[in-house]
Parts: sequence; C-alpha cells; structure tokens
Amino acid sequence: MNPSIKGVLYVSVWVMLWGTAASLADFVLLERGAYAMGTPGQAITFVSYGIAAVVLALKLSSRFLKTDA
Repeated sequence: MNPSIKGVLYVSVWVMLWGTAASLADFVLLERGAYAMGTPGQAITFVSYGIAAVVLALKLSSRFLKTDA
C-alpha cells in the first residue's frame, strides 16, 4: 500500500477513535452532572482524550506504518 495513503488512514482511524471515546466519556459525565455543556470541564475532557490519542498513536505508529521493503 502507498505509504501516504497508509499514513492518512492511520491518522483518520485515530481521529475517529479519539472522537468516539471522548464523546462517550463526555456523555457519561454530562448525564451524571459532573459538568454542564459548554463549560471548561467539557473542553478538558476532549483535550485530555486528544493528548492520550496522540501519545498512543505515536507509540504504535512504528508497528502499523512499517514500510513493506
């Protein structure tokens, strides 16, 4: 597979994972009244999940983005 396409797919999957995980956590926290919509708590949830996704994506990138040479 073309390395550029592989890279785009890799990043796309991580963005979807980040968005899904952060949205699920946000939903639970909103339902339990941990914070209200539009408050800093909501931003912190999405930013912290984003940071975690970036760290995991970088750590796992060598495993998934190997060249087939």
